[in-house]
Amino acid sequence: MVAPGEISKYILLPGDPGRADKIAGTWEESRLIARHREYTTYTGKYKGKDISVTSTGIGGPSTAIAVEELLRAGGNTFIRVGTTGAIQPYIETGDLIITVASVRLEGTSKQYVVPEYPASASPEVVMALVEAAESLGARYWVGITASTDSFYVGQSRPGYKGYFPSFAKNIIEDMRIANVLNFEMESSTIFTLSNIYGARAGAVCAAIAQRSSNDFMPGKGIDEAIAVANEAVRLLHEW
Repeated sequence: MVAPGEISKYILLPGDPGRADKIAGTWEESRLIARHREYTTYTGKYKGKDISVTSTGIGGPSTAIAVEELLRAGGNTFIRVGTTGAIQPYIETGDLIITVASVRLEGTSKQYVVPEYPASASPEVVMALVEAAESLGARYWVGITASTDSFYVGQSRPGYKGYFPSFAKNIIEDMRIANVLNFEMESSTIFTLSNIYGARAGAVCAAIAQRSSNDFMPGKGIDEAIAVANEAVRLLHEW
């Protein structure tokens, strides 16, 4: 996918290839490194600091491939930049969620290590994201995320023809009372692999859905999440 020397050590990881294009467009300079299937990679400069972005596609399997390849090419700090559905009622659409750890409700990370192994973010990356959000005046929350393999039934949405097994109906409430903030589909894979391989990782996601009220605002907060991730990379360069 990419070769050593083509990427920065600091890599943003959106799911959507179009968001990789958007992120690269916020830098003062960028060059396209690779575009294949769901993977689009740029390298460039943000406020004079080296930075890269690679889209991962949706879910754990394609994300694990991206992280494996990027580690081989010299990456060592990963920040997921994505969208998410908030499950705590006090979180509003457009708010940012900075993840400190993820519930591993997906199967990919279980191919690497026992389920009891924690999917935790790196403290310094979390601190950089929080400092960046503060400096930019973003509204944000810090806490635990649930990563799933399923956008529909696994996140308590009915499937085709109304398929909705009893266990799926309780997922949101089970996560809510455990003080989980949100659902998404990639962070636990990124965190687990980064911990196994001695890399650093974090995540900042824009809440485009509020599952408690069923509000949905596509695109809301994404620009802010990108700005926070870019600024966090600058801070990590300087620390």
